[in-house]
Order: sequence, then C-alpha cells, then structure tokens
Amino acid sequence: MYLFFVEPAQVGEKEIIITGSDVNHIKNVLRMKPEETILISSGESLEYTCYIRELKEEEIIAHIMYVQESGYELPSRLYLFQGLPKSDKMEVIIQKAVELGVHEIIPVASKRAVVKLDARKEEKKRTRWQAISESAAKQSKRMYVPEVKKVMSFSQAVEYAGQLDVVLVPYELAKGMGETREIIGKIKKGQSVGIFIGPEGGFEEAEVELAVEKGNAKAITLGKRILRTETAGLTVLSILMFTLEEE
Repeated sequence: MYLFFVEPAQVGEKEIIITGSDVNHIKNVLRMKPEETILISSGESLEYTCYIRELKEEEIIAHIMYVQESGYELPSRLYLFQGLPKSDKMEVIIQKAVELGVHEIIPVASKRAVVKLDARKEEKKRTRWQAISESAAKQSKRMYVPEVKKVMSFSQAVEYAGQLDVVLVPYELAKGMGETREIIGKIKKGQSVGIFIGPEGGFEEAEVELAVEKGNAKAITLGKRILRTETAGLTVLSILMFTLEEE
C-alpha cells in the first residue's frame, strides 16, 4: 500500500486533500483509480487508511476509513551531523539514514571537507537531498519526512547540538570498545541524540576537542577498522536503532 505525506491543515474530519507533485504521481505514474486504498501521514503519530474518492485536476480527495497509531518511529530523535562527502555519497547517506530512523540530517562543512558549496549550489543540492529524504520516508513507512538542514560550519553545528541530550563523535583516537558500549548503554529512550561524522579524512583533533568542550560530546570508537564516511554514520544509527527500538 502506498504512503503519502500531507500537512496537518489538509486533514479534515472525514477527508484528506492531497496536493502538489503527489497528484501527478498518483494519477499518471501509479495510475490509481477511485476506491483504491492508500496510507496518509500528516507528520504526526497517526496513520490514516483512506480510499481515493475523487481525482481532480490539481488535487485528490481521499476519504478516511480509519485512523491508528503508527508505532513506526523510534522513541528517540536522532540527529546526523554529516561532514560533506565527495561525489554523490551524501545521497546514499541520506537515503539509508532515513530508513534507519534519523530525525534530522545536518550537512557540516568541516575543515577537511573537500566539497565547497556556494549559495546557489547548496540550494540546488538541498532540494535534491530533501526529495531523496521524502522518497526514503515513503518507502520505509516513516510518519514524517526528515528535514535536511542548511549546511552549517563545524562551530555552528556544535552550537546547534548543544540542545541535545547526548552527542556522540566517532573518532579513531577514542578509547576502547568497553567505554563506547557503556556510553551507548546509558542512552535512554526519549533522549535526543546527535551523531557527528567526519568527511573523508575525518575530523581534525581541534574539532573533536571543540565538540567535547562546547557541545558536551562524547568521543567513541567504532572498532579497530577504519570506516568510510558513508559507513560510519549508518553504523552508529544501526546500533542506536537496535538499542532504542520499542518492542
């Protein structure tokens, strides 16, 4: 069954109005007809099972059959602070991070990041990245589309992470696995968690020190092997998903 996202204002007592690009997708790509069943989320904890009542030129009217609690989201909000990688790696990272339950993705222009984006390129990239997030959210039955934020400097990212309950920085010079297991084991359901991942070449030592001192971050290790930037973040997200997932 296909899942679509709408704004809360589009949800009525008995009907939901679908607008935007999903109208063309439903009519001309999926070629759906009246009476077919779809799932709709308004970005909250409720999932609406509906049938298509009417296909109009610029909107689709869906009748609400029943509503239920989704239970698809993790009990904690996970924030991925991803150092800008080369090539199209960011697209893969966003897609997989959304599937693993990330709440928000923050691209970070750290010192060793090779990629430099001007305002025009950044806006074009963000549009593309947000579309990938939406597509992955639909595929994985998420209840909302994780936002890809504007690119931040490392200091801006550390300041932004200051609002979170726990901040993790995988770092090759961090202490052993025992301490890492202890740090992750203390994370409680409901806490917000930030994960800082460096670009190719990793973070500079001064950046890690800044995150620890100003952002109250905890340096952790992911083992004795060196992981690529597109692997490291997904590894941490996978561990947290397994640890925090509800029964």
